Amino acid sequence: MLEAYDDTFFMRKAMQEAEQAFERGEIPVGAIVVAEQQIIARGHNFTEQLRDVTAHAEIIALTAAANYFDSKYLNECTLYVTLEPCVMCAGALAWAQIGRLVYGASDEKRGFMRFGKELLHPRTQVAAGVLEEEAAELLKRFFQSKR
Repeated sequence: MLEAYDDTFFMRKAMQEAEQAFERGEIPVGAIVVAEQQIIARGHNFTEQLRDVTAHAEIIALTAAANYFDSKYLNECTLYVTLEPCVMCAGALAWAQIGRLVYGASDEKRGFMRFGKELLHPRTQVAAGVLEEEAAELLKRFFQSKR
């Protein structure tokens, strides 16, 4: 029988991805995709290293999950991401028909919720604010180190 993990457990795994991004000089956002209580994909920002504005943590993780299932649809999966997805990533989540989205810190400037949950697939469930303070603090530390 599988041990049941909660949102905090999986968000801590996404935070580990964000820490890796921080160490590489990337904006510290991390994401994981979970299916049946198992992490099947991981990602963190690679926009600087790849010189690719689309290389967000969510996109990296979605691509890995799609490859894992050999399917573009992830309706049985949950994406955990440390920062509220941007509009681009919300669109990708909609196309993937992600079953559930869990994010940490809100992004009042670039986050998709400014435009409403309608950007996601209608069946996607959303939970916000999981480890929000930790995620926000990591981002704050990163940007302070750049000043």
